[in-house]
Amino acid sequence: MQRRHFLQACSAATIATTLPARAQAYPARTLRLVVPFPPGGPVDSFARFYAEALGKQLGQSVIVENKGGASGALGSLDVKNSPADGYSLLFATASTHALYNLTEARPRYSAADDFDYIAVLGGAPIAFAVGPSMPKTLKTLAIAARHNPGKYNYGSPGTGTLMHVSVERFKQQTGAPMMHIPYKGAGPAMQDLMGGAIEMCVGTLGVMLPFHRSGRMHIVGVATAQRLALAPDIPTIAESADLAAPFDAMLWNVVAVPRGTPPAVKKALADASKAVMNTPAMATTLAEQGISADLHIGDAAASAYVKAEAAKWKPVVAQLGTVLGQ
Repeated sequence: MQRRHFLQACSAATIATTLPARAQAYPARTLRLVVPFPPGGPVDSFARFYAEALGKQLGQSVIVENKGGASGALGSLDVKNSPADGYSLLFATASTHALYNLTEARPRYSAADDFDYIAVLGGAPIAFAVGPSMPKTLKTLAIAARHNPGKYNYGSPGTGTLMHVSVERFKQQTGAPMMHIPYKGAGPAMQDLMGGAIEMCVGTLGVMLPFHRSGRMHIVGVATAQRLALAPDIPTIAESADLAAPFDAMLWNVVAVPRGTPPAVKKALADASKAVMNTPAMATTLAEQGISADLHIGDAAASAYVKAEAAKWKPVVAQLGTVLGQ
C-alpha cells in the first residue's frame, strides 16, 4: 500500500513538472510608453498624464521613455522592433503614423503593416505663433515675407511632421517665402521663438496658449474651421491670413504596439484606455490642453482612423512635392 501511494505521488509530481507553466495574467510587470519626441512638447505632456492614469487602471507602472530624433522615426522604430508582448507601447501622432510614409523616400517602417493599434486618444489643433515684435496677423506677415525674401524663418518639431506640412501648405497658399528650421521637438522651437532666433513657430494651441497669454509670444492663428471656446480671441488661420477656404490641421495621438501583439493583450490595453479617457480628470486635462476627445478605441477602429488620416493628407503632400525633404 505504501509503495503504491509512493508511486502515485511520484507520478503526479512528474506530470506537474512536465505540464507548461500557467501563463501569468497581463500585465505582470512594468510597461514602457515610448514618446518619439523630446520632453517638453505637447505630445510628451499628454503622454505622461495618460501613462500615469493607465498604470493605475492596469495595476502596474507605465514608464515614459523619450526617444526623439528623425521627426519621430527613431522612437517608432524602437517599438516596432520590440517584442510583441504588450510591454512596449508607442505614443504615436499624425506626424509619425499618417505623414511619415508619405514624406519619406525610404521609410524605415510602415504605419499600416508594422503596428497594431490600441486607441486614438484625441487631437490638438495646430497653431502658428510669432514673437512679440512681429506682425500680429498672418496676412501682414505673409506680405512682409514676400517683400523681404530670406529674412523670415519658422521653426517646427521636425521635417515631415504635421506642423511642418501645415506651414508649407500655408506658404503655398500665400506665397510667403519663409525658411524652415527643423528642431527635435516643439519645446526647443518655442524657446528659440521666445529668444528671438526665429520669427515664427508652429505647435499646438494648448501648449502655446500660456506663453501667448503671458506676452512671450503671440498666436496669430489656429488651424480650425471656427474659433475655439478655449481661446475666442485668437482667429483661425483662414481669418488671420485672409484665406478663402478653411485651414484645418489636427495633431492627433494614437497608442500603438508592435504588429502581432496578442488580441487579449490589445483588448486589455484598449479597455484600460477607455476607462482612462472617461475619467473626469482626463476630461479636465484635455480641455486645458485644447485637445478634442475624438476617441477611436480598439485595433479596428483606431487602424481605420489612422488609414483615413493618411489618405486625407496624401494629396496635400503630393502637391507640396519635394519641398518637404528640404
